[in-house]
Order: sequence, then C-alpha cells, then structure tokens
Amino acid sequence: MAIATVNPATGEEIQAFDPLTDEEIDRKLRLAAETFREYRNTSFADRSRWMMRAAEILEEEQEELGRIATLEMGKTFVSAKAEAVKCARGCRYYAENAEKFLADEPAELEGAFVRYQPLGPVLAIMPWNFPYWQAFRFLAPALMAGNVGLLKHASNVPQCALKIEDIVRRAGFPEGAFQTLLVGSSAVQAIIDDPRVRATTLTGSEGAGRQVGHEAGEQIKPSVLELGGSDPFIVMPSADLDQAISTAVTSRTLNNGQSCINAKRIIVHEEIADEFQRRYVEEMQALKVGDPMDEGTDMGPLAMPQLVEDLDDQVRRSVEAGARVLTGGKPQDGPGNYYPPTVLTDIPEGSPPRTEEFFGPVASLFRARDAEEALRIANDTPFGLSSSVWSNDPAERERFIDGIEAGMVYVNRMTESTPEIPFGGVKNSGYGRELSHFGIKEFVNIKTVWVTEPEGSAGEGVE
Repeated sequence: MAIATVNPATGEEIQAFDPLTDEEIDRKLRLAAETFREYRNTSFADRSRWMMRAAEILEEEQEELGRIATLEMGKTFVSAKAEAVKCARGCRYYAENAEKFLADEPAELEGAFVRYQPLGPVLAIMPWNFPYWQAFRFLAPALMAGNVGLLKHASNVPQCALKIEDIVRRAGFPEGAFQTLLVGSSAVQAIIDDPRVRATTLTGSEGAGRQVGHEAGEQIKPSVLELGGSDPFIVMPSADLDQAISTAVTSRTLNNGQSCINAKRIIVHEEIADEFQRRYVEEMQALKVGDPMDEGTDMGPLAMPQLVEDLDDQVRRSVEAGARVLTGGKPQDGPGNYYPPTVLTDIPEGSPPRTEEFFGPVASLFRARDAEEALRIANDTPFGLSSSVWSNDPAERERFIDGIEAGMVYVNRMTESTPEIPFGGVKNSGYGRELSHFGIKEFVNIKTVWVTEPEGSAGEGVE
C-alpha cells in the first residue's frame, strides 16, 4: 500500500510520502538506541512535565488534529476532536501515576524487592481506525516508563503519524524519544529483528498478529497483540430496553462501524426479541450517513475502498448461507467509501457473522431462549476481546461475567477503552494488556533484587 493521504469521502489523493530507505531506517534506529541510554535516566518529574505538555497541545490543537484524522480515515469531525481530547486524558493519567505504578515493591522475604526498569526502544505497529488514541495509549506509558518509542503507523494515515511525533517533540521530550517510521509492512520484519529494538506491540488484524507474534518470538522479544473481535451484546428481559437499543445502535456504528469493540453480534432473549428488532432497525435506518465534516452526520465513509469490498462480500456470503437483510446490505452509489447501517438476522451456523469479524456498520441479530443459550452464542466465536451484557438480575449478571470468554465484560454500558482499566483479549483477540497499571508493566524488566547485609553491620559501633 502506498503511503498516502486519500480522502475516503471523495477518493481524492491529497498527499503522498516516500517510504524511508534502509539507510534512513538505520539512522532512526541508531538514534533511538542512543537516546535510550540517556533517556532511561531522566526523572519521573521531567517525563511527567513533558507528558503534561503533550496533553495541553492535544487539547489546544484538537480542531486541527480532528480535521487531519477526518481527512485521512473518514471518522466524523466531532469524534475526531473527541479522540484528541481522550489522548490528552491518557497522557495526564500516566504523567500522574507512572512513578507510583513503577515504584520499588517489597517482596515477602527480608531484604528482597522488585524494581521496574525500561527495556529500550519499543516498536508499535498501529492501525488507522483510532489514529491518535491507539498511538498515545502506547506512547504515554512507554515513555513514562523510560522506554523510547518507534511508531509504524498504518499507511493511510501518514499525516496523523507525523503529527504525533511533532507533538511529542514540541512537548519537550528529547530528540529520538519518539519517532515515526514511514515504512510499508514489508519493512516490519527487519525492524523487529534488529537487536536495537527490544519489544513490539501491534493492534491490527489476526493475520498481522500471527506474523508479528511469530517474528517477535523468533527473536525472543516480548510482544503485546490486540487483534480485534466479534463482540457479543447480550440483552435480557430484565434490562432497560430503551437504553439497550440506543446503546446497541451507538456501539455498532461508532467510528463508522470500524472498532474492534463494536457490538457486532447482538444476542437478544426471545421474550423481547421482536420489539428489540423492530426498534433497532428503525433507529439504524434513521442515522444520517454523509460528509464526515458535517457536525450533523452520524456516520461517515469507511476508511478504504477495500473495506467496502470486504464487507459487501461478507454480507453477500451471509445471505447465500441463509441470513436475511433487514436494512442496508449494499454499498452506496456515488463517490466515497460509503456503506449503510445494515442489520442481518436468521444467522445460520458456520456463516460469516459467526466466524469472522465484520469491520463496518453491519450488525448481526441472534435470538436466545435463555441465559445459557445466550452464553453459548456469545462464546461461539474464535475471538474474545470484549462484551456487553444488559441485565438487572444479579444472578444473571454474575453468570455472564463468569462465563463469557473475553478479556472484558461491561454490564449495562457500552464497551470502551479508557486509561484507568486494562484493555485486551483472549483467544484469537490476542494477548497482553494495554492501559492501567498493567499496560505500563508490559514493557519493563521486572527485576528481582535481594540484599543480604553482613552480619553485625547494621548500625554496629555507631553512637
């Protein structure tokens, strides 16, 4: 894929960038390694001050940042500005808490403790769907821990990638503490293999995760993989139906339907399924699809033409297998990568909604006779990222919390990522955790220290 800004609302190429040469990559890796030797010894106070300044820049420049993200990947301007503000929140969270999270921890044996130390340059391979948040939720904990960062961003958001590096530099971090690498996917293996790179993290497709995880393993380097999901959204009779329906619509169409934690498989108890389906379809049909810069737009285009083709193919194969389309189901005519809000039902066993991730505004409705069948459907997927359960029955809630095979369960609320709680999945959704105190400890050396003082030396002969 070319490294270029292509407006997904019009198909117009705005700007193209030359990928880095091998020599330029080597210079950046050398700078990262050299910077780390000094940067690891900076104080938490200095890092915190720089990170706080990054947060201020994100807030001050949210209009410009939002415009760039909307231009490059099509998210609505309103949501793009909100993403910049969310990044500021993440920066402040780690600026305020990193020293506490990484303080020496006493062990249960006398004289023993654990010290957390940075590893070195960490490569982050990040996706286009949340072009700022995905990068900042890596860089904030990584830099606060004393690591330095290398960002290989998605090739369709180069201006976002360069802007992130610019913000970090202007915030006061030393040159080389965070660098953007404008390279294609073919360059990634060699960068992971380079001994100056000490760890890697990827948010992306299952296929990309398998490749990156394999390569990191070959080099005996730690990795964190967040590989998307097919999240269940379970609604039981005791739930607040109005809130559940509204949230299901918002969740499925968030970010134009391009989120790993969208409510992709909506599982409704048969007692309320008819009403839920009718109202859900009506609300999906009422959404305004159009110019993402228009603040009245609910949903903009998909990021790339290939995504429209893939989604259309998945819907077509689902229908061929026996599923019914209740609304939408075909790409919109005209310029831009537009796909309408779509609802499928009567989903057969083995069909795409049960086995694949739909990365676009297509919801699949399932009916369940009881909680046990709802749980079975929820777990009938190779993925296990997050989930949302709507119930006001305490015993029922506990059954789902305990039984859902996912890294996250949200009860009576929409799934989201936020700095204060860990984010990550199980099964084919990956391994490791981002955010909270768990995230900052993914890329540190958990060093055991055990000190034995010479006998009789403690204060002997001192008055």
